[in-house]
Amino acid sequence: MTADPRPIASVVRNADFVRLWVAQTISQFGTQVSLLAIPLVAVSLLEASPFEVALLSTVEFVPFILFSLPAGAWVDRLRRRPILIAGDLGRAAALASVPIAYLLGVLTMAQLYVVGFVAGTLTVLFDVAYQSYLPSIVEREQLVDGNGKLEASRTIAQSAGPALGGGLIGLVTAPLAILVDGVSFVLSALFVFLIRRPEPTPDRHADEHGRPRGSLRQEVGEGLRYVLGNRYLRGIAASTATSNLFNNLATATFIVFAVRELSLSPAEIGVIFGVGNLGAVGGALVADRLARRFGVGPTIVGSMALGGPGLLLMALAPRESPVPFLLASQFLLGIGVVVYNINQLSFRQAITPTAMQGRMNATMRFIVWGTIPFGALLGGAIATAFGLRTAIFVGAVGEFLAILPVLLTPVRSLREMPMPAEDPVDPAAGVEAAPER
Repeated sequence: MTADPRPIASVVRNADFVRLWVAQTISQFGTQVSLLAIPLVAVSLLEASPFEVALLSTVEFVPFILFSLPAGAWVDRLRRRPILIAGDLGRAAALASVPIAYLLGVLTMAQLYVVGFVAGTLTVLFDVAYQSYLPSIVEREQLVDGNGKLEASRTIAQSAGPALGGGLIGLVTAPLAILVDGVSFVLSALFVFLIRRPEPTPDRHADEHGRPRGSLRQEVGEGLRYVLGNRYLRGIAASTATSNLFNNLATATFIVFAVRELSLSPAEIGVIFGVGNLGAVGGALVADRLARRFGVGPTIVGSMALGGPGLLLMALAPRESPVPFLLASQFLLGIGVVVYNINQLSFRQAITPTAMQGRMNATMRFIVWGTIPFGALLGGAIATAFGLRTAIFVGAVGEFLAILPVLLTPVRSLREMPMPAEDPVDPAAGVEAAPER
């Protein structure tokens, strides 16, 4: 039995979605410039040590651990569009301070850390609001299509953005190139501002049941209970967190493995990553078709199943001719991750009441991203103690286990995208809304 093959109106006919799509595409390309430019500013102009440069990435990631859960509760109390606009403009202002300080001759590493922390914090708010806002501007059956197009923009930006960013940095210097990213956030805010679909204003004093709102801490707890009390969301969270743990365990030292054990050149490594990005773009283009052909649940399970073989090919890459193994590895990982993310995110958005969207997305992100730094640290420790290839093997074996939570839960049997939950679940009651099949 297959899911309903009848055509659904393309989401590109929705003018408000197109505005959101354009906003994100511009912003994603701009972000690629800063990803190169900020570390280059630290290295070339401020003569930062390797530890200081590595600390930049840590500072940018810390807000996701500290603020994801409270951000979800806060987003559920407010309209999402103003949060998106404020997040874009705030990040633009933070980034603009770097070239200004550079021109004035007062730029320091301390400022780069502050900019990274502020931008990371605003990104937490933006991302939670963004994932919660999409169901407000597209129809339920268009969620996979919409998420697919947004993901395609992100992966294309990741593929082409570094080359464009490198050229721009060479043309105008790294500090001034950061200004381009700031401008991209301003343009993103403008397109979000032009979205016209009305968005209901949540009652700041009463929750979705009409009861007086509790404290921020209580609402964070409701979000945790909602996710952990729903067997579908619980299974997806467990699979994604496990996958992130072992994927990062395997890939944390991949560059060192590729250079020192496989003797690959930077150009060869670039081509390998490029093929992975092509797989990701392809996955974004076919995610909706796969879900409609095989069903949402089987597509989620099948795409998660590609991770183990992908990492195993990486671990088995021979020293004599590693490139074919690594090309196949990156392609499988690219297409698997994107197809999985698009479908599981769309499913989460479809079954969650509007009033719980922010807390659901924030809780999921806290759980599934929380394993990333531990995976990287564990991978580095195993590689140091037992060898680089051993670390990748351990990651591959663990990645095979990541399929179990979605395979052993009702997620596997889902055929169509469920109807949206109109009446929010009472988290205190521990009852879940079972999506229709």
